[in-house]
Amino acid sequence: METSPRRQPTLDEVAARAGVSRTAASRVINNVPHVSAAKRAAVERAVRELGYVPNPTARALATRRAGSVVLAVSSDEPGLFADPFFAEVTVGVSSFLDQTDLELVLLLANTPRGKERLRRILSSQRADGVMLMAVRGDDPLGRLAEQTDLPVVFGGLPLTGTPRWYVDPDNRGGARLAVEHLVRGGRRSIAMITGQVDLQAAVAREQGFREALVLTGLPHAGIVPGDFTQSGGETAMERLLADRPGLDAVFTANDNMALGALRALRRNGRRVPEDVAVVGFDDLAGALYADPPLTTVHQPVRALGLELARMLVAVVEGQDPSPLVLPTRLTIRESAPLTSG
Repeated sequence: METSPRRQPTLDEVAARAGVSRTAASRVINNVPHVSAAKRAAVERAVRELGYVPNPTARALATRRAGSVVLAVSSDEPGLFADPFFAEVTVGVSSFLDQTDLELVLLLANTPRGKERLRRILSSQRADGVMLMAVRGDDPLGRLAEQTDLPVVFGGLPLTGTPRWYVDPDNRGGARLAVEHLVRGGRRSIAMITGQVDLQAAVAREQGFREALVLTGLPHAGIVPGDFTQSGGETAMERLLADRPGLDAVFTANDNMALGALRALRRNGRRVPEDVAVVGFDDLAGALYADPPLTTVHQPVRALGLELARMLVAVVEGQDPSPLVLPTRLTIRESAPLTSG
């Protein structure tokens, strides 16, 4: 009596046995990189137990690359990519990808529709990897990154947790440089305008500001929140002048807010730097053309984008690069010269 041939197990059954997603099982079977060791071991065990044999056609499809990577930014600003900071990051990313066959997809992922679009890209493997920028607080983008088998590289650390791959400037060290410079210039009543409290860069820069003042033995002359915009810096400066009219220096968490602070100081009859010295953070092109030209912490913004893309491509190619912290330095101009005003 003939017996019917034994039915071959399916990929879905392998995934179920291993307790992983179908995508993760496929990536292990087809030896695609950037799958965790635990998932790989579980899938390989399920393959042995079930006697699964991969379909050659399906394997060829699974190992084919999408040919693109995503730069996703979580922001409420529709004109974000026109912002000098993100424009420079994008230029850096593009300059590296020009050396590869990968296309760049820009995605604003602040709205529910944007987040859903990114989720579909991550789940359907329609990109080879993702670069995430400006991840705030408990932003679901961070959780999406944990749930995908695609490589995800962070531009700047998220507020909570430490991802496997990231590129970040030395925010705390840069802020300390700014305060130390002001103290050396004879300033003794130094205030700060911070960025959004749910961004790690803003938190780190405030930490550096506080640490530097503790080391010098000086109290701060006020810490007022801003929002990284010129108008936010202007409003915060007005508040500082009302609360601490005797302050003689202000450090802002980015150049945009420093430009707003300069406007407020001018409107209130304060001379820069004679009455109040101003130091920003970024050293973008606008700092050179401020009135007066802005002393600022230089962070290599274009290099941040380039290294972000370099790291992602390395992961896509199966490597496991180490996180990278880029150095910062001070660019001294007329808004805060070394000598006291």
